Amino acid sequence: MVPVQVVGDTYLERIAKYIPGEVLAFFIFINVILEQAVRSGGKSAMMAGVPVIQVAQGMLVVGLVLTPLFVWYVREEGDAWTTNAFVSTLAFPFWAYALGAVAFDNHWDGNFAAILLAGFTVVSGLFSPRGARRKPREKKERPARPERLHLDVVESSQA
Repeated sequence: MVPVQVVGDTYLERIAKYIPGEVLAFFIFINVILEQAVRSGGKSAMMAGVPVIQVAQGMLVVGLVLTPLFVWYVREEGDAWTTNAFVSTLAFPFWAYALGAVAFDNHWDGNFAAILLAGFTVVSGLFSPRGARRKPREKKERPARPERLHLDVVESSQA
């Protein structure tokens, strides 16, 4: 039996895994509703007697709490889910800010958002779980390729 070497994720794979996409999708949906309330009611807009900005800040906290819970929920055996949960939770406010979260309305700047997100993204790939903890996946054997016909090499003529 040949020993199987477990290879960890590459830098780019880690960056992609650390984006809390599902939680961000939920957050974007809620944020659009809150954005519409601010547009129609102004900065003093209310929802059920609560200022929209407070609702937005509450939803930012909900997103922060949901991120590690979601990473835990979708983990697979052998995953370094604690590292993924930690970095994804750190990433959430950067992404929320870059997406124009209503919670940051008074402090939002598009250029600053781009710089923060790019900076965090570059740094996040450096977070690597200790050692390779994943169980190796069994390699699927590829079916043998059929033999192809080869052309005979013919010398060029002096025509």
